[in-house]
Amino acid sequence: MEGALFSVRNLSKTYGGSTVVDELSFEIAPGECLGVIGPNGAGKTTTIRMCLGQSVPDAGSITAFGLSMPHDALAIKAQLGVVSQFDTLDPDFSCAENLLVYGRYFGMKTAQIRERIPALLAFASLTHKASAKPGELSGGMKRRLSLARALVNSPRLLLLDEPTTGLDPQARHLMWERLQLLLQEGKSILLTTHFMDEAERLCTRLLVLDHGRKIAEGRPRDLISQHLEPDVVEVYGAGALALTGGPLKDLAARVEVSGETVFFYTLDAKPLLQALGAHPQLRTLHRPANLEDLFLKLTGRQIREDA
Repeated sequence: MEGALFSVRNLSKTYGGSTVVDELSFEIAPGECLGVIGPNGAGKTTTIRMCLGQSVPDAGSITAFGLSMPHDALAIKAQLGVVSQFDTLDPDFSCAENLLVYGRYFGMKTAQIRERIPALLAFASLTHKASAKPGELSGGMKRRLSLARALVNSPRLLLLDEPTTGLDPQARHLMWERLQLLLQEGKSILLTTHFMDEAERLCTRLLVLDHGRKIAEGRPRDLISQHLEPDVVEVYGAGALALTGGPLKDLAARVEVSGETVFFYTLDAKPLLQALGAHPQLRTLHRPANLEDLFLKLTGRQIREDA
């Protein structure tokens, strides 16, 4: 990618004899949000750690802003903003003090940081909580404060590791609004997430990982059209599972079962919906294919525990 802000080439990492990142390559352009999705253990967090210089790759290279990681780690980190998967706010400091102390890690002068604090708190909708400590904040407020803290050094690239995990729908939507504003301002974002609606809403491109390898990459809607049939009919209720062995399966290009729900993937849902009219006891949902369908097709429906 010409003019890439951030570039990863053939990155590999092994722990205890298991390869957790396997020759991974990707790039991020200025003003782009690259989403990284995959099941637990796919290598997402390990990749982020290597991008931050917190873990040294066994092979491959990472370059950012014309610099090399980990050789130029400090110079690269000065241009990065990070929101980690877990809360790392200092519980003993107020919201304003958390921003002040964090800014000092970048060698910023106290007066310079204090000048930025009001705008950062306003961006996070936390002006009224400037003197409050993190323990007094809701989960959504804490995540927004973490995002504001990540912006204290005016970074060119944000690395966000599952930034909305644990938030209720209202808090997630407010966080998305803030991230959209940053993209409109020209910031670049590397985002890992388990929320497919989040990935589709925010990401310019997606990287799908499984077992440490890249298995798909592209724009969300392009990936959906490349890998999936356009229509999905979900069927559930008493007797739904029996449909997988009957004639209705021939009206779909592909049939999958998850729990008590049967998923019919089809190029044209009308014949299937008409046939389902003979089964009034069943409940149906007709919808377009989405990123969750893509995720499940590429990585499987089996639940995986954290590694």
